[in-house]
Amino acid sequence: MGGALADTLNAYLLAHWAGNADPAVVGGPDEVWAGTELIRRAAGAAAWLDELGAPEGGPVPALLDESPAAIAIALGASLSGRSLAPLGTKLPADELALAMAGLGAGLLVGEPARAELAGEVARRTGAQLALVERAPEPVDLTAPRGSPDDVAAVIHTSGTTGTPRPVLMRHAPLVARTRIYSSAIELGPGDRYCSASPYHHVAGMGMALVALAAGAAVIPCPGFTPAEWRRLRSLDPTHALLVPTMIDRLLAEGDLDASLHVLQYGAAPIHPDTLAEAIRAAPSTRLIQIFGQTEVSPITVLSHDDHVRAASGDTSLLRSVGRPLPEVELQIEDPDAEGIGELVVRAPHAFDADADGWRRTGDLGCLDPEGYVFLHGRRNDRIVRGGENIYPVEIEAVLVSHPEVVEACVVGVPDRRWGEVVKAVVVTRPGAEVTAAALQAHVRDRLAHFKVPALIEFTRELPRTPSGKVLRRALV
Repeated sequence: MGGALADTLNAYLLAHWAGNADPAVVGGPDEVWAGTELIRRAAGAAAWLDELGAPEGGPVPALLDESPAAIAIALGASLSGRSLAPLGTKLPADELALAMAGLGAGLLVGEPARAELAGEVARRTGAQLALVERAPEPVDLTAPRGSPDDVAAVIHTSGTTGTPRPVLMRHAPLVARTRIYSSAIELGPGDRYCSASPYHHVAGMGMALVALAAGAAVIPCPGFTPAEWRRLRSLDPTHALLVPTMIDRLLAEGDLDASLHVLQYGAAPIHPDTLAEAIRAAPSTRLIQIFGQTEVSPITVLSHDDHVRAASGDTSLLRSVGRPLPEVELQIEDPDAEGIGELVVRAPHAFDADADGWRRTGDLGCLDPEGYVFLHGRRNDRIVRGGENIYPVEIEAVLVSHPEVVEACVVGVPDRRWGEVVKAVVVTRPGAEVTAAALQAHVRDRLAHFKVPALIEFTRELPRTPSGKVLRRALV
């Protein structure tokens, strides 16, 4: 795209939506913004940020759940040379104050529903608080700004391994991300995209920006519940992003939408039983798993054809995250005797990379002869028991293969004799009477003796981040 905004998110937004009467944001039956209105609302948001004195080129921290207004503010920030930085609305004030300090911003945007929390964070950080009482008033857009190296948005990492870290989403890699992602999930004009991920997550605001830049409308999801999903179904989504636990809940209540063209999931593998039920409930829906990180996503894809193959009997494929996407270079760095090493990636849509151009993901994995990537946990999750390397994912897969186990998480805990021993935290099916000894025997029959969990705890549910990832450090 030519002009002053070439190779920017803003150029794609304006090319698709300026003057377009088709729906761009659908918040409900009575809250439908055509493309023209979305751009004018974004212009109104930019004017509002000007009035507040938000510095050009700087981040705008925000405590917002996903809504048409929140999307307009994100676009208004980008179009005016700023970058919206949504923060987790369920995080405590202490963590939010740390995130604010890391951004170095003196303004915090919030919504009335989060006024008490936003006020406390503003008080602790000395920031000016501006509440979004209503959607920005539409005005004509004047002089949109932005260059490929400018920051279009700021997303924090999920914090599964420590304090969330801000990732600067610059325009050029965001454009590349749009190209690669929209091809992977077959998203474009005429489609309607809905993500159940929270707005502050890369799968929340990050995917809303990708969808709009690809010419697809967005259906905001302010918070996932089966009841909320039933409401959203009436808005005719064609593409949806869920995590497997959400898919399980929808299947249990008969609410998985059979009219979806594409059901994308991530954050965790899908259970073979869940896959079989999903295919029965929505036989014409294409299932796609995307693996990536806040810093670079997507990295790999497990395609619908892969899911069909798994449903036909090759269930081991569901332990894979698929194969690298076009334009993604992937290598296994410093592999051990089993071929397991750190995944390193080079791609045009990486927002963060080392000096040599490669992104060291911190994920451990290996490649099979067909090029499928199998993860073996995070580098810091590896358990070393008496000098033996143990990868939690391998044990978790065996535990979940037991007919009474729904989910499992394996961690290392300190031990005076061995250094670390294996602990498993397990969620079983309702009414199950399986014992820890039975599960230990199940693992012992399939894996080396040193991989058998020394400790097994049972729980009703695993602790998770707002994005659906298991919070391992809470289980140690």
